[in-house]
Amino acid sequence: MKNLYLLVLLIFGNNTFSMIIDNLDDKRANWSAISDNVMGGISEVNFYEVEEGEEKFYRLEGTVSTANNGGFIQSVIRYPFNAEEFSGIKIKVRGTNDAYYVWIRTPSSRFPWDRYIASFSPGDEWSTVEIPFSAFKKSNFYMPKKMNISKIRTIAFAAYGKDFQAELDLAQIELY
Repeated sequence: MKNLYLLVLLIFGNNTFSMIIDNLDDKRANWSAISDNVMGGISEVNFYEVEEGEEKFYRLEGTVSTANNGGFIQSVIRYPFNAEEFSGIKIKVRGTNDAYYVWIRTPSSRFPWDRYIASFSPGDEWSTVEIPFSAFKKSNFYMPKKMNISKIRTIAFAAYGKDFQAELDLAQIELY
């Protein structure tokens, strides 16, 4: 019995399990695409599903423009997540050689520009990126420094902050 307890503690204490958010198969998220057009910007966004051979994935692409105080495109998952049992977000990605962002909104994200932010740079080959929740930084001084991961409202993948042609492929999104 003691060995069973130690095994359970080892498995769950090291957080070796995950929760699939979207795998383009039996687990699907409710996605929407948004650009800075909502605030007068002129960036253009496309978000759609692609199939290349055996591989299915989503593609976030578009022209990011900082004109008119803009500068972002994003694909958003709107779903309440309690992520207390997890350490971060894991994504299978590839894309252009640019910085991309994961934006998380919680109840302390009162305004549309409030979020917790972490960046990553995909390569042109598929890779798995793990971003621990501790790597996310608040976007504004009045937000709590530590993100409340028990009340995640949205998770977004974004191209942001400079003029460029974005292309980001996402194949598997999960909490780890």
